[in-house]
Amino acid sequence: MPIIRPMADLRDVGKISKLCYQSNEPVIITKNGKEHLVVMNVNAYETQMGLLDVYRKLGAAEKQIEEGVPLLSGDEVFGHLREKHEK
Repeated sequence: MPIIRPMADLRDVGKISKLCYQSNEPVIITKNGKEHLVVMNVNAYETQMGLLDVYRKLGAAEKQIEEGVPLLSGDEVFGHLREKHEK
């Protein structure tokens, strides 16, 4: 469930910070009753950015499959990684 707070609550930054860290969820700040800002702690932000990166990579992989790019087997992938990191 999203946490929603009015813009006036930003006067007490410590309160908003505590709320972000306790809930580990984004806090939506409203202005004149409408969504205006989103505030979150660094851990939640990094998690969201990590998920976004994974989704982008999955999308790119799905596009390659649709375009007929040949797939590598697991052994081929791990072989390439071993070659790269054993040098």
